[in-house]
Amino acid sequence: MTSYDALLLVSFGGPEGPEDVIPFLENVTRGRNIPRERLAAVGEHYHLFDGVSPINQHCRDLKAAIEADLAAHGVDLPVYWGNRNWDPYLADTVRRMRDDGVRRAAAFVTSAYSGYSCCRQYLEDIDRARAEVPGAPGIDKLRVYYNHPGFVEPFVEAARAALAELPADLREGAHLAFSAHSVPLAQPGRERYTAELADISRLVAGRAAPGHPWELVYQSRSGPPAQPWLEPDIVDHLEKLHAAGVRAVVNVPVGFVSDHMEVKYDLDVEAANRAAELGLEFRRAATPGTHPRFVAMVRELLVERATDAADRPALGVLGPRPDVCPADCCMRGITV
Repeated sequence: MTSYDALLLVSFGGPEGPEDVIPFLENVTRGRNIPRERLAAVGEHYHLFDGVSPINQHCRDLKAAIEADLAAHGVDLPVYWGNRNWDPYLADTVRRMRDDGVRRAAAFVTSAYSGYSCCRQYLEDIDRARAEVPGAPGIDKLRVYYNHPGFVEPFVEAARAALAELPADLREGAHLAFSAHSVPLAQPGRERYTAELADISRLVAGRAAPGHPWELVYQSRSGPPAQPWLEPDIVDHLEKLHAAGVRAVVNVPVGFVSDHMEVKYDLDVEAANRAAELGLEFRRAATPGTHPRFVAMVRELLVERATDAADRPALGVLGPRPDVCPADCCMRGITV
């Protein structure tokens, strides 16, 4: 049994005003030699939303929901929050944890999958933050949870709700497009990432819309044109469906825990606008956010790890991911 005296929520971070946008993007892309004009172009996506990414507010809401859930179930642990790329920075949070007397914490990250940018990079950032703080507490990342019922069930519910929003005469023939962030084909762990995405897509399609055609697609590519990334892109997929005579599409963003910018712009603006141009009825299913089942999952993963529980819920065909990955798993490569 492992004794934890805190839970650490670790997320990506995002700007909270127009003046934050370029510094935030510089943090995200540091060391990648991204041209300034490219940062400015991406920054325009944020400026459509007054320079505010929804991800930080989501983390505040999720932190509050986790605290309430832990208290309701008699789990007396403080919850901290630190970001990889924006305030509150992870190292600052780890320093506060040390000053508060925390000795060992479990970390829940807002990324559900395996792979370098989804898992290994979070481990590296946790290690880097701890290295900056003398006497830092030990921090154990909770396991990958893409197939935990607490992640799958909110998507099933959301997909059903999105289908129900379609006009009745288009509902039966609607296609489902499960989307996730694209990554370079050369990124370590890419095969595991795509296998997990396919697994949850099958699960949600089978439970929410049996008999409906579906496909796994990708979005939010950010690399140079010559570099191969996961495909098909969701916009290309919408064009293909339109050409085949499809009239309605439900997009289920299974790659995302919450509605951050890749959801709000790349799906709700870019994909939705292209669907409208094509005359496709387009509905986007909600992400888990602070769904009670998702919040409860955080507590369940924490208790599971603390008690070395043998029962580790996992749906689909791949089974539960290990608590601790092999030392060379998804080693540093190309980042998203």
